[in-house]
Amino acid sequence: MWESSVNEKADAAEKSALSLPVTRMKLPATGMYPRITKLIFDEWQEVWNCRAGNKLHAIRATIGDYKQKTCLSRRDSVLLNRLRIGHTRLTHSYLLSSDDLPECGTCQCPLTAKHILVECVDLKDVRNKHFVASSIKDLIDNIEAHKIIDFIKETRFYKHL
Repeated sequence: MWESSVNEKADAAEKSALSLPVTRMKLPATGMYPRITKLIFDEWQEVWNCRAGNKLHAIRATIGDYKQKTCLSRRDSVLLNRLRIGHTRLTHSYLLSSDDLPECGTCQCPLTAKHILVECVDLKDVRNKHFVASSIKDLIDNIEAHKIIDFIKETRFYKHL
């Protein structure tokens, strides 16, 4: 009963507001930027969440700017981003050259960025020297960029990625 009374009052207030004159006010367009930006990001996030088979969703569940935590050279920044998305020259150049899928010489499994950074048993000692991560997401979110770059350099993948 109390709810219906509140609803009736709200309806009456709404109807009375319709009879008020419209006043023209100049508002700067910049005042709308945060609202527009939020609407765009919300729409983009919805599209990102609905993509079937989005392997990048596991790495970055929310869209938006990815900010490096440290200053990197352009080359290192590009390399780190390639590793984040799992697309490097070493692991994906076969698509352009019609070669066979590259394999890890030790494990005899497909050579992927994930395999190099997290899985390969042959690289475990060098990996543990620089970082410990259970997944690419864990690696990107929690390990300093320079440690990942140092690992890649020590394993001699740097020039090939």
